[in-house]
Amino acid sequence: MPMPEQPTLRDGDVVLRPWSEADIEPARLAHDEEIAYWFGFPVVVPSAEQQIAAVDRWREAYADDRRMVNFLVEHAGEPAGMVELRQVGDGRGQLSWALFPDHRGRGVAIRALRLLIQYAFDELGLIRLEAYVQPDNTHSLRLASRCGLRREGVLRRRETTGAERRDYVLLARLVEDPDPQSRDGFISMLNAGLPTKRVIAQGLIQNPEGHVLLCELTYKREWDLPGGVVEQGESPAQGVVREVGEELGIEVVATRLVTVNWLPPWRGWDDACTFVFDLGRHDSELIQRMRLQPAEVIAAHWCSPQTVASRAAAATATLLGYLAQHPQHASYLEIGAEPPLP
Repeated sequence: MPMPEQPTLRDGDVVLRPWSEADIEPARLAHDEEIAYWFGFPVVVPSAEQQIAAVDRWREAYADDRRMVNFLVEHAGEPAGMVELRQVGDGRGQLSWALFPDHRGRGVAIRALRLLIQYAFDELGLIRLEAYVQPDNTHSLRLASRCGLRREGVLRRRETTGAERRDYVLLARLVEDPDPQSRDGFISMLNAGLPTKRVIAQGLIQNPEGHVLLCELTYKREWDLPGGVVEQGESPAQGVVREVGEELGIEVVATRLVTVNWLPPWRGWDDACTFVFDLGRHDSELIQRMRLQPAEVIAAHWCSPQTVASRAAAATATLLGYLAQHPQHASYLEIGAEPPLP
């Protein structure tokens, strides 16, 4: 079956069309330092021979079962850039794009990329489209997001671009994803790009003497309050009850929120918000009834203020000292930050 001719796609005055010989000179002269940097080109303006060779490669790749489809972007009758789709197998395609300086900031790129995406899904029958964008290329990240590609993660040192090995953000859109201009599509797009913050839930357990329960842990020297990282879709109160049950083998009730403490980045950990809950006063024999999770907890101890100061991390010791002195006035803290709050 012969390969269909490469089509021309239109959205008003933005047109995607096959390259012609007349495009070679204006297109190559329109390259600038920004294009050269993001693509890692050794020269800013390619020679006529280099541009001709590139167009020849694109035509050959299209003829080879459309494994690559490269369109010239035309805006108001002028060459404005290019968009490209590479088929990488199993219903997947990889997108790339470049816009010439005179046509940036005018909404051309988003219209061109949306045309290409629609072509990939409707004509080529692809299931998943991906784009790899460098983290500091904020314009391209925003463009991909507005075209419905969702951020999926960062691939560290993915490839050498130019003279250095660079990180790349992976963004993707599935054929069944809602249109980015719809309400559901907009929410999904925005949600995928928003920052996330780690949430930790810890419990304040005391005995009748007012000593605090700290856990001696397998994975760090400092003793710490029982608890752990809250799972996705889990509330902090649910998280602390689950963590204490898993680590110590006891059932507790989160009676009230004692404080929320913001933790700055520390020893390779990103910043986090810690929710500390009052888990009540218990008799001192509680430790004997525990069934410790040996992979994480070596022992549990009732700790006086002096023991807390010598065994816990400085931020934990400061936090517990502040809570003891201000039991009713600690709704939000930044103990561990510089300068601390309060």
